[in-house]
Amino acid sequence: MTTVVERTTSGPFSDDEIRVDGRDKSSGRLQFTADIKRPNMLWAAYAKSPYAHAKIVRIDTTAAKAVPGVRAVLTAADIGHRLWGRNLYDWPVLAWDRVRLIGDRVAAVAAETREAAEEAARLVEVEYEELPAVLDPVAALTAGAPVLHPDRASYYHAGFADKAPMAVPHPNVQGLRRITKGDGDVEPIFAAAHRVFEHHFFTPRMHPGYIEPHATLVWIDDDGTVHVQTPNKAPFNLRGALARTLEIPANTIVIEPSGIGGDFGGKGLTIDECPCYFLAKATGRPVRYVQSYAEELNNGAGRHSARMTLRTAVDERGTFLAHHSQVVYDGGAYAAGKPGPFLVPGQSGYATVPYHVPNALIEVTCVYTNAVPGAHVRAPNDVQGFFAWEQHVDMIAHELGIDPLELRLHNVIRAGQTALMNEAVKQPMGVAVLERLRRESAYGSALPAGRARGISLVCRHTGAGKTSLKMRLEADGTIYVTIGTPEQGGGQLTVAHRVATAVLSVNPARVMVRRGNTSEALQDPGTGGSRVTHIVGGAARAGADAMRAELEERSGMRLRDDRFAGKGGADESFESVARRLCAAGPIEVVGTYDGAHHDPHHEGDFCFTAYAIEVEVDRETGCVRITDALVVIDVGEIINPIGHQGQIDGGFVYGLGSSVMEELLLDENGKVTTLSLGEYKLPTMRDIPPFRSVLITDNPGQGPQGTKAAGELTNTGVAPAIANAVYNAVGVRMTGLPITAERVYAALQARA
Repeated sequence: MTTVVERTTSGPFSDDEIRVDGRDKSSGRLQFTADIKRPNMLWAAYAKSPYAHAKIVRIDTTAAKAVPGVRAVLTAADIGHRLWGRNLYDWPVLAWDRVRLIGDRVAAVAAETREAAEEAARLVEVEYEELPAVLDPVAALTAGAPVLHPDRASYYHAGFADKAPMAVPHPNVQGLRRITKGDGDVEPIFAAAHRVFEHHFFTPRMHPGYIEPHATLVWIDDDGTVHVQTPNKAPFNLRGALARTLEIPANTIVIEPSGIGGDFGGKGLTIDECPCYFLAKATGRPVRYVQSYAEELNNGAGRHSARMTLRTAVDERGTFLAHHSQVVYDGGAYAAGKPGPFLVPGQSGYATVPYHVPNALIEVTCVYTNAVPGAHVRAPNDVQGFFAWEQHVDMIAHELGIDPLELRLHNVIRAGQTALMNEAVKQPMGVAVLERLRRESAYGSALPAGRARGISLVCRHTGAGKTSLKMRLEADGTIYVTIGTPEQGGGQLTVAHRVATAVLSVNPARVMVRRGNTSEALQDPGTGGSRVTHIVGGAARAGADAMRAELEERSGMRLRDDRFAGKGGADESFESVARRLCAAGPIEVVGTYDGAHHDPHHEGDFCFTAYAIEVEVDRETGCVRITDALVVIDVGEIINPIGHQGQIDGGFVYGLGSSVMEELLLDENGKVTTLSLGEYKLPTMRDIPPFRSVLITDNPGQGPQGTKAAGELTNTGVAPAIANAVYNAVGVRMTGLPITAERVYAALQARA
């Protein structure tokens, strides 16, 4: 992999980088939840439903309780009818009246060993009355479909807690959004247009693909304090949700930090904390649960599958006049994994499409089925939306006889215009990245037979939110920074360290950054939404500004290059001044940053990304081999270059997996059939093609020192560029993911 960085500005950060968490991870000192043990710890296991949809007639735990070493067996009759969620509380901690997916938890066991717990769980006797399973989201919306959540109206919905419940047109609707731009009635525009194009697309369920499964450890102190060790990436949100479900005060719950490992969006949804709490309460001992990878693939947070219909009206020149999208997401058995109030993937359920379309109607529906619950995964709706949109654009271009890159340049948003759903964009860079892509990719040059190039253009917002951190100077000259944001590999601790060091103008070795638990750290929204560098960096800058101002005021000197300079040119070491100023105790400040856009017309930061991917297709087998991949990205200032490039490269590989191999498959009974990494395939080093990235840094963002987002920029444009390249190579259009040899071969045979 190679990288070209185009810099016209120079920031305060060097290209040398040592990750704050690097030594702990590389040495093995960092502990993940599955590594952590407590004295007298018990193991948990569950009795789970073998049916996708069934009534619970009877539960008998007698045999389970008789297993040697078992200390507790709990059902909903013991803990109450408790529901769990991030926004809508609809997932039973332990099912009581019915089960809604294969793997639903019915009973929880705590035992001295994992083997004893699992044996007891197998011996829980449950009598079921099987009900018709609904596995097709479109069928779930028909008049005669079984209603999966008849008590939906009684569920607590945080997003609508102080207002009327969300009105849904069908009881199996989880959530919905309807967004209009310009004239909401687009049909007259379609009727008068030069051409109207309509295309249909499908994307499947996908697992986030992290290697470390979820694990949970819960213990309760004698004073009633509940400690929760978990890889959840939003600990303060988790604490609030636990308080509601467990019906205990939030200030009695402490979410303890531990290693997360991979996340890719998937570790915002965890539920095992709840049954482990009740087991710990029942036994008076710590309880740990560690999922197997089969359990992860069967019940873990996954990307929503989607069916999309896109319709666009154009004039003679290919100008987009109006657009109508209809998206149906399979939300699975529960909506609990979605943090947004409208209960669709992401906040809007639709990607920010970087074209100027004056009139648009976007209709998004998320549907209950008896399948794996959907949750937020890296760029929650962009993978689906851009796979459809960027092929839709190519298909329009081919039909009109216009070069696909030229059609994009003709319609891409420019200054003063807004994106598809009326998003205001600060300094749109679509033209710049497309023109650079043209030059860097040798666009338009001839390729051998069976080989072709495909392009795509996507954009992603820089997320917002509010966070705070603590900064404390000790007498020995050490500056401690405590943040509440989990480190899931994105480099959050390093970002805070680099920003604080640069703003304070001190030796990096004296700044120590750590993640605190929820009783030590200040409120934080968690990792996700491409917001961490923006808001954590902003809080670090605010804290460093406050600390520097405090030290300079107290000392009467200026702090620069790790020394204090006084009048007349005299200076003093940082340690000497710190020792004097902290004689009566440490100096503490708080850094707070709120990046939320309270003005609806505020121009947000967006990173524009363009791909050119070359493929070679074997007509005899359908095998698709990627021979070259280029991405051009508008990235703003870069704080830690190695970590940033890791996000770029990793995002491409992540997008590669979702494009050509990843699919979570269910059989006709709702059972996941890809229950190992042998069946659910992830890309490895041998799958990675030649990849080159060009980073444009001369358009600074609103983050600290001009930063923008990094985490969700490069995975979303891979699939449509590959699909467009396959069409250009052999003339078959792949409207569904993944783009496998079998599917390409079938399409070639169908066309023959």
